[in-house]
Amino acid sequence: MSVSHTKPASTRDLRLMPGLGAVDFSAAGLPERLAEKVEGELEVFAAHMRHGLLAAAVNVGLDVFAQLLETEVTEVAGPKGKHNPARSAVRHGKDNATIPLGGRKVTVQRPRVRALDASGEITLETWAALAGRDLLDRHTLVSMLAGVSTRAYQTALEPVGPTVEDAETSTSKSAVSRRFVEATRARLDAFRSRNLGDRRWLIVYIDGFGLADEALIGALGVDHAGNKVPASVVHGTTENKTAVKCLLDDIEARGFDPAAGVLFVLDGGKAAYHAVADKWGDTSLIQRCRAHKTRTVCDLLPAERQGQVRVELHRAWALPDPGEAKRALEALAAKTCRTHPDAAASLREGLADTITINHLGVTGALGRTLATTNPIESTIDIVKVHARNVKRWQPGDMRLRWAVAGLMAAEAQYRRVRGHAGLDRLAIAISAEIARRNPHQPAAATAA
Repeated sequence: MSVSHTKPASTRDLRLMPGLGAVDFSAAGLPERLAEKVEGELEVFAAHMRHGLLAAAVNVGLDVFAQLLETEVTEVAGPKGKHNPARSAVRHGKDNATIPLGGRKVTVQRPRVRALDASGEITLETWAALAGRDLLDRHTLVSMLAGVSTRAYQTALEPVGPTVEDAETSTSKSAVSRRFVEATRARLDAFRSRNLGDRRWLIVYIDGFGLADEALIGALGVDHAGNKVPASVVHGTTENKTAVKCLLDDIEARGFDPAAGVLFVLDGGKAAYHAVADKWGDTSLIQRCRAHKTRTVCDLLPAERQGQVRVELHRAWALPDPGEAKRALEALAAKTCRTHPDAAASLREGLADTITINHLGVTGALGRTLATTNPIESTIDIVKVHARNVKRWQPGDMRLRWAVAGLMAAEAQYRRVRGHAGLDRLAIAISAEIARRNPHQPAAATAA
């Protein structure tokens, strides 16, 4: 049982000196004793330097850690070997324990202190601060996401000298694998319990991707300030309507509220379109990814026609008036239909949803941001890069754990969306457009 402690007052002038420990600057004959001690410590440091500066620094650091512990023990239990009737704790020997150090565990001596009132062992603050597993788990997670395999983990660690390396533990393939699984599972649990009801969401990107021949679907939200936040990811056999509905139900359960109006930017797949329309059709707008539409149409055309069609598509979408943009796209479809009817049919499918941002009056940098699913595709690319060296995918939550670890790594690199200065106007435009499309809907539901 651990209890808190109070530190007795002392008239001595104790100061912690690296390599020397707690030094009483009020003691007589201090200069002579210091000179002898410094000379000995310099010899030890020189010996460690033969293995490199890092090895020497690590060994000095471990020595300082031991001195910090001993200083705290002295503050709690008083000087060793001296009677103190006011003390409230006593030394209780030492035992071997491990602390994290550069992706490994090393064994050190841990001093123990017990309370005199038999209430249990006293937790040393210095030990509690440095002996936690968080640093070790973080090092393992970062290394694995950077592509270091469990087999090569030990060889990838920084050299810290034979004294430390001979005593290191938790660097075996199995230990690293267990630690990574625990760390990524904790991240998955934290990710899936995030509160999404603390802000106004304006934009949600949805796209599917594969990991080891199985489908996952991710959602990336953008709030009213332009911050990008990975919102959810689900694992299904294919990118189907049921899987997308599961994703939407997940974000709804965690507080996502589309009542004020949300713009969904989708890749063009029918599953995502119908899932969003069925669940939140009255409070959502859908913008189809123009890059996906361009590829789909051009893949049905001969190479010599693709360049010209791309130019005409981009020219039509660049028209600020939605009516003009729609007429230009329909004219292109009619012209294409004479020679390539399947390409024309692909262009007509979902044509109105490719000009949603024209109806909203969005142009410039924000218009380019909303015209494609590039923001979530860039995130997915980061997930795949992190998982590129995985060779043996196991059933269960492995794909989800890797996906969430990659999503959170991508989140650390995010900046606000381009054109975020226009998001206030976008919020007003979304509410107005939803009100126009649903004239009988209560005004409170479309308020910005």
